[in-house]
Amino acid sequence: MYLSLPLPSTVTKTMTVTVFYSDGSGLPMPYTVTVLKHGYIKDLAQALEIACCLRIDEYLLLAEVYDHRVFRYFENPTEILNSVKDDEHIVAYRLPKRVAQLTRLEISHRYLEKCIIDSSKASERKLFLTPLVTFLEDPHNGADIDFAVHKVLAPLRRKAFISSAPGLKDGAENGSPLETIEVPMNSCTIQFGREGQSTECIDPVGNSSMELTFHLCLTDERGTNCRPVTKDTVIEPVRMQKVILDWTEKEYELYDASYLKDLPEVHKSGLTVKKTKQEAISLFSCLEAFLKEEPLGPDDMWYCPCCKEHRQASKKLDLWRLPDILVFHLKRFSYSRWLKNKLDTFVNFPIHNLDLSKYVKSTDLSESSHVYELYAISNHYGGLGGGHYTAYCKLIDDDRWYHFDDSHVSPVAELDIKTSAAYVLFYRRVKAQQNGVVGGSFQCHRSS
Repeated sequence: MYLSLPLPSTVTKTMTVTVFYSDGSGLPMPYTVTVLKHGYIKDLAQALEIACCLRIDEYLLLAEVYDHRVFRYFENPTEILNSVKDDEHIVAYRLPKRVAQLTRLEISHRYLEKCIIDSSKASERKLFLTPLVTFLEDPHNGADIDFAVHKVLAPLRRKAFISSAPGLKDGAENGSPLETIEVPMNSCTIQFGREGQSTECIDPVGNSSMELTFHLCLTDERGTNCRPVTKDTVIEPVRMQKVILDWTEKEYELYDASYLKDLPEVHKSGLTVKKTKQEAISLFSCLEAFLKEEPLGPDDMWYCPCCKEHRQASKKLDLWRLPDILVFHLKRFSYSRWLKNKLDTFVNFPIHNLDLSKYVKSTDLSESSHVYELYAISNHYGGLGGGHYTAYCKLIDDDRWYHFDDSHVSPVAELDIKTSAAYVLFYRRVKAQQNGVVGGSFQCHRSS
């Protein structure tokens, strides 16, 4: 019996993605999933679907956020994950599958920054927070956009305003004195109020949008042109509509914006390198990767005999019994659509007392010991185009290891047989003594 074991840290990577609800039914939540390094966007989406318990009537729209804008959407499921850099910020929006017939609404956030430089004042609108994506059922006018924004922001509403009347503090709606909120900038504050008219858009508290809950602007793909949204603004039937939400003091009091700040990087490569140096890949981690439950993709659906339908399922391998001779094949050759390479990662494997008891499902107490000892190693040097094989074998009678390289045979110290060239590992079961204690040597001899 032999088992082909993957090398987990060389073929997989962890990716952290923040998932947002497009219907306002929950707060955003970051999820860290493990995917194949040379996989596809669909593999990342599938792992996230399982992690966030995606409903059957939903799908995930993945996007890269850069400088508080949606830089790109990952709408091609066969795009390779290598196109995603480790320091990028990736988000996923939960959308209904019927959104293809609806108008998608992208919401960016903006504040008015007032800077004091050399005793002069200047105001500038700047993007901040993470964009949100929702949808419009049957948009006709600006009121429909206003309602959609209200709905997607609902989970961020502060509890104090949920339990009390939906009003603001006294004077907040009647032109109370300006209030400033500090931001981490030199000599700069975020200022909300009537001062600082914008050349791009109307006054965020101007009369033209007083009938709506929010101060919104329709914008183009680049976000350069901005047109104010009023109750009677006609919405054209397009696939994607982009708006900018100008935050005022009212929004900051009503909503907790901290949920839209500080997106995690998709992959903390520095931490991974540090961990790899401290924790070598072990034979046990390879075995656990082999036995790990694996979700089946949409192209590999399982036919359920009960409901008589093809369902998305998971598969898992288990070890029920083990033979006297157990061979582990380390899968050092990595294949993908774009890349084929040899993995020269060092795998730390036991020479003595390889105990596999916890991996065996059988509870039959009459079975033999699940402890093994290494007696041979097949090494491979080179790459896919060509290579060279050598071997280490243990002569039991002499209790010594030997190195076999073509016709050359030489003794080798046991400490030197572990290398990154190890390709196939050969183990033999350690026979149990009559009192139940595991013996420490094999009952085998050199043949004449």
